[in-house]
Amino acid sequence: MTTPIDQVRGWIAGATRVVALTGAGISTDSGIPDFRGPQGVWTKNPLAERMSDIRYYVSDPEVRKLAWQSRLESPAWKAKPNTGHLALVELEKRGKLHALVTQNTDGLHQVSGIPPEKVIEVHGTMRKVVCLSCGWRDDMQALIPRLRAGEADPECKTCGGILKSDTISFGQALVPAVIDRAMQVAREADVLLAIGSTLQVYPVAGAVPLAKQAGAKLVILNAQPTQFDDMADAVLNTSIGEALPYVCGA
Repeated sequence: MTTPIDQVRGWIAGATRVVALTGAGISTDSGIPDFRGPQGVWTKNPLAERMSDIRYYVSDPEVRKLAWQSRLESPAWKAKPNTGHLALVELEKRGKLHALVTQNTDGLHQVSGIPPEKVIEVHGTMRKVVCLSCGWRDDMQALIPRLRAGEADPECKTCGGILKSDTISFGQALVPAVIDRAMQVAREADVLLAIGSTLQVYPVAGAVPLAKQAGAKLVILNAQPTQFDDMADAVLNTSIGEALPYVCGA
């Protein structure tokens, strides 16, 4: 009898347009905690969720100071791609990865070797900084020396405005063109791999039923149940780092 994981491996072997949708769970093996899991950032520290809310970020300098300290100390700066990330690189090398939609802001997919043009970052990136007033942008690493020099809440040197990482916080509008592209690649998939995501955050979670309705095989690989498990063709509640290399043929 064929096991679900072998079924998934077979589907991917026969696919030409695999779309991966990744959440925080793919980066936990790299030392970056997720948000809603048992050891998640928001589970362990409810104040951290305030730092991800644009209302509090703009109105409260103390929240901004905490956010900047958190960025400075983020484990993402030293994190390396893990076997899950590298399995998707193998998929791309085999010519099967149509696109990679990620809810993550850590940039590890690009670091792992996925071509940037194939990565759709629906929630932005922590590796860039943006001014909320004038729109000035730069690499975050250019700002780190100012933080280390003692600036607790650095201002934009162009206009004096509030700076933040170039990520989408709660209360901020998503970029329509980015979401449109994510939904379009979901419609084009013959296999949709939803990896390490609770699939609770919309509109990107809407890509899952969209792909299924368009005829894709839906595979969910996540440690915890999701709202779409009943819709999926296969649900793998197992280690991403072990399962993903196998199903991707790495």
